[in-house]
Amino acid sequence: MLSCFNEAVAKADELISLYGRCSPKRLARELDIEVLERDFSKQKGAYKLILKNPFIFIKRDLCDSMKKIVLMHEIGHDRLHRDKADDSGGFAEYDIFDMCDRSMEYEANLFAAQFLISDEELYDCINCGYDIDKTAAALCTDRNLVALKVDILKKQGVKLRSQLHNNKFLAGD
Repeated sequence: MLSCFNEAVAKADELISLYGRCSPKRLARELDIEVLERDFSKQKGAYKLILKNPFIFIKRDLCDSMKKIVLMHEIGHDRLHRDKADDSGGFAEYDIFDMCDRSMEYEANLFAAQFLISDEELYDCINCGYDIDKTAAALCTDRNLVALKVDILKKQGVKLRSQLHNNKFLAGD
């Protein structure tokens, strides 16, 4: 799992060095990934290859901050798991943050956390004394993504306290 962890973080860092911390929409354009909104009932997003072309489908009625997280998560699948998605399959995701059961989901979540939250932004919030919820609000993201970013930094040797996250917070709208 550690090599997968390192790969997810390294792939995100590679894209940051190439494109900066741009918006997920811009990054998808740069990577020639077609992004389409759909009226999903449960799932937040899905990644699929169609005739070897990458497509990401995002639930239309998500708030902007959740669309950003879901899109970056799906870009993570493109960068990390493209070889596992073929023209007949793809990824159907009902719970983006369900990290206990699926290693590919966990890796895509790590990728999203690393790309969307800079170390400096997180340190600024910590230095201001913010808790995880206030940090998430300040960064316009989800507390679970903040918890993942903390885990990334801890694995890199930074002394931080682990943050609890709810693995099922997206399940069953």
